[in-house]
Amino acid sequence: MPNTKLAVRADEKPWTVAETKAVRVELEGDLTRLRGELDQSARELQDLLRDGVDGAGNDQADVGSKGLERDAEMSLAANQRELLQQTEKALDRLEKGSYGQCEVCGEAIGKNRLMAFPRATLCMTCKQREERR
Repeated sequence: MPNTKLAVRADEKPWTVAETKAVRVELEGDLTRLRGELDQSARELQDLLRDGVDGAGNDQADVGSKGLERDAEMSLAANQRELLQQTEKALDRLEKGSYGQCEVCGEAIGKNRLMAFPRATLCMTCKQREERR
C-alpha cells in the first residue's frame, strides 16, 4: 500500500497500520469466500439448466419447482457477483489510497461505517440521499 493517508472524518483518529491490515485481511477473506461460492453457484446452475425445465415427464408442480429453483440460483449468483465486484473495488481503493473517501462528495466515509461495511463507497449523507431517490 502506498504511503497515502486514508480519509477519516474530522472527529476520527487516522487509520492505524493494524486497522488497515484488518480491513485488508477481511476483504481478502471475503474475496476468496465469494469466488468459491460463485463457482459453486455456477456449477449448481449448470446442473439445473442441464436437467432442463421443459416438463418432459414431469408434472406441473415439478416444472414450477425447478423453475423457481433455477431463478433463485440465478439471483443468488448475481448477488454474489455484485459482492465480489464491490470487494475487488474496495481492495483496489485500499491499494490506491482512496479507500474511505466518498465517491460522490469526496468527503470521508467514516471509519466506523467502513469497519461495519468495508465495501462502502458513499458517506452516510450521500447514501441516504441515494436511497431517497
